[in-house]
Amino acid sequence: MNAPAVNTTDDSEPDDRAPRRWWQGRGELGLCAFLFALGVLVIADAVSLPTDFTQRGPLGPKAVPVVVGGLLLLVAAFLAVDVLRGGRGEAEGGEDVDLSTPPDRRTVLLLSGAFLANAALIDVVGFPLSSALMFWGVAYALGSRDTVRDPLIAAVLSVTTWFVFNELLGVSLPGGPLMEVL
Repeated sequence: MNAPAVNTTDDSEPDDRAPRRWWQGRGELGLCAFLFALGVLVIADAVSLPTDFTQRGPLGPKAVPVVVGGLLLLVAAFLAVDVLRGGRGEAEGGEDVDLSTPPDRRTVLLLSGAFLANAALIDVVGFPLSSALMFWGVAYALGSRDTVRDPLIAAVLSVTTWFVFNELLGVSLPGGPLMEVL
């Protein structure tokens, strides 16, 4: 009876005889291509914006999307140059995360519930109330348990955000029943 052949080579070491492909070690170039395509899309969409009825000042609605698209193109170019020069990102090196522990599903579910409640309630009770509930829910999900401070900060933050967008920037957000009070 013949004994089965035993593999004496160590599979953990790379095989120097295998041909190295050009793309191997340069996976970040895919991200560069995505950022470049996104930048081109944003700029093309910004150029097609009509400016006759929406322009309120000297810049108009095209300015911010053109700047964002240009910055996307610039980041894509810098990243491509870095990758082609041999730069590599560290795999999970920048975060203090233990990958062996399971995710905290309770926190994720509470955060998801707060965002979904905001989306469901924004047209019913208005932006200030729904976003205050969302901010309070997010604070609770992330571990804050102060029953006086958290809702107060959430209310001030949501009303201030509504005021800045609605009154100062001219972006209409649903006010809900608080419009009679404010």
